[in-house]
Amino acid sequence: MQQNCAPTQTPDVDQAALREKYLAERDKRLRPEGQQQYLEAEGEFSDFYEGDPHMPVVPREPITDEIEVVILGGGLSGLITAHRLQEQGVNDFKIIELGGDFGGVWYWNRYPGIQIDSDAYCYLPLLEETGYMPKEKFSKGDECYEHAQRIGKHFNLYDHAIFHTLIQSLQWDDEINRWQIKTNRGDEIRARFVVMCQGPYNRPKLPGIPGIKDFKGHTFHTARWDYEYTGGNLHGGLDKIADKKIAVIGTGSSGIQAIPHLAKGAKHLTVFQRTPSYIFERANYPTDPEWVKSLEPGWRAARQRNFHNAAFSFYSPGEPDLICDGWTEVARNLAAKLNATPNYEGWAALADPVKFLELKEIEDYRSMERLRQRVESIVEDPETAEILKPYYRNMCKRPVFNDDYLPTFNRDNVTLVDVSETRGVERITEKGIIIGGVEHEFDCIVFASGFEITTALDRQYDITPFAGKDGTSLYDHWGKGFRTLHGIMANGFPNHFATGFIQGGVTAATTLMYEQQADHIAYIIKQAEERGATYVEPTPEAEEGWVQTVRQFSIDNSTFTTECTPGYYNSEGEPNGRSFLGDPFWGGFYELTELFEAWRGTGELEGLVLDK
Repeated sequence: MQQNCAPTQTPDVDQAALREKYLAERDKRLRPEGQQQYLEAEGEFSDFYEGDPHMPVVPREPITDEIEVVILGGGLSGLITAHRLQEQGVNDFKIIELGGDFGGVWYWNRYPGIQIDSDAYCYLPLLEETGYMPKEKFSKGDECYEHAQRIGKHFNLYDHAIFHTLIQSLQWDDEINRWQIKTNRGDEIRARFVVMCQGPYNRPKLPGIPGIKDFKGHTFHTARWDYEYTGGNLHGGLDKIADKKIAVIGTGSSGIQAIPHLAKGAKHLTVFQRTPSYIFERANYPTDPEWVKSLEPGWRAARQRNFHNAAFSFYSPGEPDLICDGWTEVARNLAAKLNATPNYEGWAALADPVKFLELKEIEDYRSMERLRQRVESIVEDPETAEILKPYYRNMCKRPVFNDDYLPTFNRDNVTLVDVSETRGVERITEKGIIIGGVEHEFDCIVFASGFEITTALDRQYDITPFAGKDGTSLYDHWGKGFRTLHGIMANGFPNHFATGFIQGGVTAATTLMYEQQADHIAYIIKQAEERGATYVEPTPEAEEGWVQTVRQFSIDNSTFTTECTPGYYNSEGEPNGRSFLGDPFWGGFYELTELFEAWRGTGELEGLVLDK
């Protein structure tokens, strides 16, 4: 849908002064322990992760079975992969999912206010295949969950699902050339192929605050919202906390979406903020039926490519911004200035990468200043407004879109506490939280502290052992950096495939990356079956070749990331932290698609060994 997509009006800035301010704000938030400042939701903290608040776990007998393909995870990546296997005629597969239904992140996360922060027309997968159009530009959480269910029903995937089941160990058996899978339900499953589709957004992490287990009041994580305690639902109406004093720790996307609803329901809400997020206008709008009627085949692919251009590449001269939101603001503003030059002469700057980055940086600083001025225009108390201003570059943190969060701090029952000087909350006690030596008492603490996204792989996957040939650990194989062929297979791990941010392509429409990977995986599995291969794996030479290809096209973005405020985008400021994007192929997402298609087109399966 194309709204009026004019460039935003941004103020002039003193870049040099702001850069010094950005660095100072970063420095006071750096913590030497980096990712280790967060605790895993296990052991004494397992209450924050185990169990399903949405659906009871129905007892069943353990499964002992042999299956052709096992897909680990029933989120959007797993659903896309299952559909692509079906298209290849591979129907002997099971989807093993921890939740009680499909949806992944949208199954588990049902906190009040949950909504995607990305263009729904690009994000929600298999729209044309299921005949569905999102209700609005930024779909709400229940619509995303319902769409996952729609995909499951449309492609009869429920017949392939094993719900409420957690993979505990995954080992390749050299004698039978199968993966041995054990689960928390006592299952012992042998799989010829395994496809990893379990994302990190179902594993909450907790802040390592001293005394976190001492609190005698109520606690929960946004990823496991407790509506029994708060009342209401994901659209709000938290009517059970009118007499409660609530604390929220964390002001990322989850916190920002939930906080306005907590403020409306609670007697008093205190928000503890270490680093403010940068918040664009959401300005959501319903899908125009006339626009839908006007669409021609290929509209979605064009929209996704346009989104990708703004985020990871750049527009062509005169190309419109079809997305028209905060993700594309910097690119849109710069493109408007280049388009305004006579005969598009300004576009010649793109031929000089240094000059182009200079121009883009100017728009970056101006856009962020606009957002700081937006805070001033909305938040009435000047001290509170100053605390809420983000002092860092665009894309140092995940963009957030919200029209209700900033006005929340004009409410009499809401207090904002800045914990940047202490690099976080000092201590939790039996009664509450200590800041500056003063104890603040609360009835409930809500942790909006994010997920295991850039922490160690064994924390993310939580599968032990995870072993390939000769007992080799995947965690050891990838311990010093990802090593794959095409970002999906690794030497020593036969018939094993991975999706997600590893060593593949990256695009703004994340689910399009899953489609690219699923196309490749389904093709290889089908070819292995047709050629009678017992197993297929990359050669060491092919794996090393892909590593070198990734390095050849790598972009040194270290100056930008190290100067960013700490967060999961830069591994909490760790010097050698793993990027949340993995180790991507920066040669271009669409160039990677062409590479994959050419590789498949030869039919030679170059770089793979097929053992018969």
